[in-house]
Formats: sequence, structure tokens, C-alpha cells
Amino acid sequence: MSEQQTTGRLYGVGLGPGDPSLMTVRAVEVIASADVVAYHSARHGRSIARSIAERHLRADHIEERLVYPVTVETTDHPGGYRGAMEEFYEEAAARLSAHLDAGRSVAVLAEGDPLFYSSYMHMHKRLSDRYPTEVVPGVTSVSAAAAALGSPLVEGEEVLTILPGTLPEEELTARLASTDSAVVMKLGRTFPAVRGALERAGRLADARYVERATMAGQRTEPLAEVDPESVPYFSVAVLPSRVDAAPAPCGQGEVVVVGLGPAGPLWLTPEARGELAAADDLVGYSTYVDRVPARPGQRRHPSDNKVESERAEFALDLARQGRRVAVVSSGDPGVFAMATAVLEVASEDPYREVPVRVLPGMTAAHAAASRAGAPLGHDYAVISLSDRLKPWEVIAERLRSAAAADLVLALYNPGSCSRLWQVGKARELLLEHRTPDTPVVLGRDVGGPEESVRIVRLGDLDPAEVDMRTILLVGSTQTRAVRRGEGGGEEVVWTPRRYPER
Repeated sequence: MSEQQTTGRLYGVGLGPGDPSLMTVRAVEVIASADVVAYHSARHGRSIARSIAERHLRADHIEERLVYPVTVETTDHPGGYRGAMEEFYEEAAARLSAHLDAGRSVAVLAEGDPLFYSSYMHMHKRLSDRYPTEVVPGVTSVSAAAAALGSPLVEGEEVLTILPGTLPEEELTARLASTDSAVVMKLGRTFPAVRGALERAGRLADARYVERATMAGQRTEPLAEVDPESVPYFSVAVLPSRVDAAPAPCGQGEVVVVGLGPAGPLWLTPEARGELAAADDLVGYSTYVDRVPARPGQRRHPSDNKVESERAEFALDLARQGRRVAVVSSGDPGVFAMATAVLEVASEDPYREVPVRVLPGMTAAHAAASRAGAPLGHDYAVISLSDRLKPWEVIAERLRSAAAADLVLALYNPGSCSRLWQVGKARELLLEHRTPDTPVVLGRDVGGPEESVRIVRLGDLDPAEVDMRTILLVGSTQTRAVRRGEGGGEEVVWTPRRYPER
């Protein structure tokens, strides 16, 4: 805004969590100098924001009380709850705008911080581009709750997630399961769903409850012990830092087989992320164990890739000692991976009573397919070319049968330093049922730093370009490779969902 303009200045003033002594010096200065003090309230007229700042109000202050038309989502407004609130914010902004146009400075009071779940934001979005504006930050209820508990929220590389309790319970569960620490705001009537989400995420025992932090009537207690009928809106649920947390008492152990996806954290499900964080012990092939961030107090047991049965037995023995064990596996643990090895051992004595769960992950086939387009859009078969655990004659027969049935093929474990001929032999078998121009997707290290996805033709498939980190997707007779984009620079592969009638 130009210095010559005579409009007033808009202030968003953070008052802190409730204790007036936690207001900042700047907040006090702004209130003292403002011409107009505005604050929100319910229809009963009482305003927590005003009560916090009361000692700093002057007799000649112009007070603008912005009364919410509704406080729950039930309303007869033709636009529903959202429509009623939008109309209210527009009217409130117009009232403040009249003062600003008259050259008066306006301080809008906000509990906590003005830009953190605050009603001030709605004024800011409507007015800050038209008037000079200053936002005075305040101490949030998140910091106040941590202080009331005397517990660190996050340490080191931990992640803090802040959630509104108004989210659907399923969404809350997923986010609570996947984070290190969390604060859930806006409890009150949402408390039962929040408690349910914490329980389903396996975090209820760690959760703490803080009510009216820094205010009169502050109370803290384990969230599991809170009476839902006693919970006000001004309360939060807290999952503190896990660093230095007291270990959970030993109970019945379990083994959870976790799919990490093909590579990196972007391919990891929230459920899998939560189980990895909650595990006492991490067991797996060293390459996969290294993909999981280290956590204080968690023991890691990496091993060679060729000791699956021994690894499974080791994990089950830990669980028998009361440990919570995560066995990690690349992709989906049920697709040529550790779930079978664990269940095979767990089906024998003395492990039959050990709980075992399997958490799915993104498969290598689906990851590579997504990069190339939609080659798995119709029926397809998944075959491993490794003859380490089954004879090549069995592999060859399955390749012939799947090719004769005109299925798209996802070929796992196509080659390694000790297996150099299988890809060439598979190509020969498939060419008995496919034309040489059949599209083939070569996906290598999909999602990883060395990702390479190429589309070649079956007749041109070079076995020397295929290694253990590569997956092959071989099209059916219906699979199409089409060039799109500017100048036809992008080639995509897709298999139609409708199969032609014979």
C-alpha cells in the first residue's frame, strides 16, 4: 500500500493459548494502540479471546463483536453450514472494512496463533490485499499442551503431524499410524472418533489428553482414561516423542510382514509406515532393512538374501520372547517374497501360536506398469524366471500356457550374474505365440535413484540388458504401444479392457 493512503491498518493478534501472561509484548502493544478491537464469539456473547486480552482494553476502544451464526453444522441457511459461515465472514469483513476505510486501525484478536486454525484467517484472506496488514504470532495450543505434559513433542528426525479431529476416522487412523508424533485438535464432540482412530492405529496407550492448557481448569491425563462426555472443544490429544519413551511391557509378541513397495518412502503405505515405527525389532535382507529409517531403541537384524527360512525362524523366535517384530520385504511381501517364508515356518511347531500379519505393498509389476501406461489393463499372469526354487521345465510350461492363453506376462527375477540364459529362452518360447513387434516394458529400479523404464519389441529384447533388478512386462496380442504428446515424443503401452469376440 502507498504511504499516502489514509486507510487504517489491520492486525491479526495472536493471544497465545489462554494464560494472559503468555501474550507477546508485541500483541500487548498492538492492542493498546488500536482504535478498534474485534473478536469472535458464540451467540451467548462470551469471548475467550476478549477475556485473555481484557486487562489491555481501554474504555475508549471500539469493540466489534463478531458473533457466529452457527457453532455446529445444523442450520436452515439455504447454503447449509458452509453457506451460513461464508455469509458471516463476508459481513464481518465488511464491518471491519468500514473502520479501515475511515482510517481506524483494527486489531482482530485470535486465541493461539492468528494463522493456525483461527477464525482470523477468514478476515485476512478478505482484507489483507486491500489494507496494510500485520500478523502478530502467538503461542499455539500445541506448544502449550507439550509444556503442560512436560514431554518433548519431537526430537531429531521425528515428524510432527497436526490433525483436526473433524477428519473422518479412517483418515485419522491412517495418519496417526504413519507419523512419529501428533497433536489432534478440535476434540469435543469428535473425541470418540479420535479415540477410536488412536486405538485402531495402535497408539492409544501412548496418547495423552490436555484440556484448557495454561487456562484455569487445565488437566492432563492418559487419553484412554478420559470420559468422552467430559471433553470440551478446547482440548487436544497428544502423541509425544517416541525418543526415550519407556518401553512397552512385554506381552504377546507378533510378527508383521511389511511390504516396502519397490523403492523409497513414496511407495510405502501409512499402515506399513506405522508398523515399522512401532516394531521392537526389524528383520530382513540387509538391502531392505537399510531402506527403513533407524529409530532409537529399535533393534535391526539384517541378513543375506538367501536365508529366508532362517530369517523367518529368527523373527518368530523373537516374537515368542514377547517382541513386536517387523519382517521387511520389497514390493508386496506376498509376491515372491517373505510372507510365504514366514507363514511356512509359522505353520510348524513351536510357532503355531505366534500371531502373524501380512501388510501389502506396491508390487514391482504395478509400479513398472504405471510408468509405462496401463499394460496390465486386462488379464495377466505373474511368473518368476528364477529356477533356484523350481525346475526350468515348470517355468517353460507355464510360459507356454500363459502365452497360449494370450495373457499379458509380468516376469519377475529374469536374470542375475549366475543366470544369464533364461531371458533368451523365455523370449524364444513367447515368440511361438507372439509377433516380434509385441511391446515389452523393461522396468529397472522403478522408484529408485537408477530408475529406467524402456519399451522395446519382443523380437528386439536383448537379454544382456536385463538383470535381477529388472522386471519385464510382455504384452498380449491386444496390447498397444502408441506415441502421444507433442511430436509423438512419448510412447505409452496399454492393454484394452474389452477383448474381441472370437
